[in-house]
Amino acid sequence: MTCTAWKPKDLGVSTRKDIVGEEYLGLKNCGSAPNCFCSTDSIEDDPEHNIPSWVWPEKYADDQEKAFTELEEVINSYKPGQGVIDGGGFKVIKSDPKAGYLYAQFESYKNGYIDDFELAYLGGDRVVHIRSSSRVGYLDFGVNAKRVNYIANILKAKGWNAPGVDFASHQDYAIQNQVL
Repeated sequence: MTCTAWKPKDLGVSTRKDIVGEEYLGLKNCGSAPNCFCSTDSIEDDPEHNIPSWVWPEKYADDQEKAFTELEEVINSYKPGQGVIDGGGFKVIKSDPKAGYLYAQFESYKNGYIDDFELAYLGGDRVVHIRSSSRVGYLDFGVNAKRVNYIANILKAKGWNAPGVDFASHQDYAIQNQVL
C-alpha cells in the first residue's frame, strides 16, 4: 500500500473529550472536514459526522468474539473498486475479536490515498461503533459513505442492524462531496 500521509497516532479506543470538555470512551473524533463518519461522535455536538452504531444479531448473544470474527470476514470479502472506490485495495492491520476491535486501511486507486476504518466494541448491548475517515484533504467525494454503506448492506443481509450513512440527515456532506 502507498501511504500518502502518516497514520494518525490517536486511533483506537481511548478517553476522548466532547465539545464541552466532558470525557467519554470512544474512537477518534472526526474534526470539521466532511470526509469522516464516527458513531462515537455525539449527535448533539457533531450531527454531520455522527452515524448510528451497528448491532450484531441476537443469535450471537453476548459473544463479541463471534461478532468480530464475522466483521473481519465481511471486511476481507470487500471488493476493491466497488462503487468506483478503494481501487488500490485494503488491508486489515489489526483484528482482535476478543478485545472487540478491528482496524483496516483502504487505498484509492489513482493517488494512493489511505483511509482509516475502525470497528470497536465499547461494552453495552451488542453495539459495534464505526469510524471511517480520510487522512488527507478536505472532501472525500463520497468515498467514506459508500464504504460504510457497502459494508452495512452486507451485514444487514447477515441479520445485523447496520444502518449506513443517510444522505437525508447528512445533506451538507452530500452536497459538498457532490454525491446527490
